[in-house]
Formats: sequence, C-alpha cells, structure tokens
Amino acid sequence: MAAVSKDIRSISKVIAIVTGGASGLGRATVARLVRNGARVTIADLPSSKGDDVAKELGERCSFVPTNVTSEEDVKNLISIAKEKHGQLNTLVNCAGIGIAVKTLSKKGPHPLDEFNRVLNVNVSGTFNTIRLVAEQMTAGEPLNSNGERGVIVNTASVAAFDGQMGQAAYSASKGAIVGMTLPIARDLSRNGIRVCTIAPGLFMTPLLAGLPEKVQTELAKSIPFPQRLGDPDEYAHLVQSIIENPMMNGEVIRLDGAIRMQP
Repeated sequence: MAAVSKDIRSISKVIAIVTGGASGLGRATVARLVRNGARVTIADLPSSKGDDVAKELGERCSFVPTNVTSEEDVKNLISIAKEKHGQLNTLVNCAGIGIAVKTLSKKGPHPLDEFNRVLNVNVSGTFNTIRLVAEQMTAGEPLNSNGERGVIVNTASVAAFDGQMGQAAYSASKGAIVGMTLPIARDLSRNGIRVCTIAPGLFMTPLLAGLPEKVQTELAKSIPFPQRLGDPDEYAHLVQSIIENPMMNGEVIRLDGAIRMQP
C-alpha cells in the first residue's frame, strides 16, 4: 500500500476555477489558494470586482467574466483558464444568490419567476460548471497514486437544513446542492474526481458586513461556539483541507459553530 503522504494533494499543484470568486467566501478561497501557490481563475459576473481582485493577487490569478448558467460562458471560461494556467484539477462553486420572500404574504403568492431564478443560478449554475469542468478534469493525468484527477467543492448553506421564514427558494436551492453531492461523487468516482459540499452558517460576507453593528452582534449571539460570525478564511481553510485529504468524498460538512437557525 502506498504511503498516505504520497496521496495528499499539494496546494501548490492546484489549478482551479472559483465561481463567485470576486467577493465573500469565494474571494477568501481564491486568496488562500493563491497564497499557498495555486493558480486560480475567478469566474464571476462582468459587473463584479473580479478584475481588481485578480490584479491584486498577482500573476497566478486571473478573471474571466462568467454567467454560470450559460453553457457558452462556462466553456469559454474553461478554455481561457486552461490556456492561462494549465490543466484544471480543482473547482470551487461559490456563485449564488438569495432572496427573502414568503410563500404567501400580504402582496400575494411568492412570484414563481423569482423562485425559478434562484434555483436556476444556485442549482443549474452549480451543476453546469460541475459537468463541464469534470469533462476537462478527466483528460488530465492522475495527481497521486489513487488515480485522482480532480476535486470539486460546492457551497450549500445551513438553510438547506434549517430554512427560515422567507427562505423557501434559497433553502430549496441549497437543499438541492446537498442532495446532488453524493450521486455526483458516485458518478465521477470512475473518473478519479472527488466531490464535497460545505454548508456554512453565518459568515462575515459583504451582505452581513453591511448590517448595523448591533444586528451583527445579535446574530453572533445565536451561535453556540465560537460566539461570533465566521471568518471567510475559515471557509477557505476547509476548502483547502478537502483538497488535501484524499478520503474526503461525497460528504456535506456543516461549518456553523453548532448553530441551528430559528424560524
């Protein structure tokens, strides 16, 4: 049997795409990977600050404007990423949107187009990048003695399990990401590609950072321990751990300080 140490992925050998990489959890992931020697392509909307982030992080980082729900956009992203950095072996899906709309309110039923829009971006967008990047990963040489060719990390949310009022669309989309983790891991096992999902709790993303300090403090009090909002780099640290650990596959990991969201 080969020594376990030979199967651990070196972050310096990572060639990755990070969707939603211009801000929040995605940006923290890009920064950590690049800091440890990886080459990363940020995939985010044209209106994002992806170009600024890439320039800030240096030559091992690049930006390709991408709508993850577009097959043409993602194929273009893959082509440019390979040309710039080499054979892809890592994908981190952080792109996503959320809304707060009750199933039935004084304004009437939840607009169906808004529900569908959230599912399209969060579920179809995630699956679109997985299916197309996985095809490219399969063409690569094995990265270790296990025959591994790639790692895919998706982003769900504790809302997949503890959805709050007004989160029907968001919770449904994140629940779908949780639900497809194992079958995709099984599908791609023959190709040497591992698949995991992280379900973060309350993190200091731009959305929460824009809230009044009093609100941030109250949110932090709802987390058992540590009693504070998560640091995006802690999410990125878990991404790194998944990449490095060859036995992490088909798993959904809550990263939430033991929070269980109230209604």
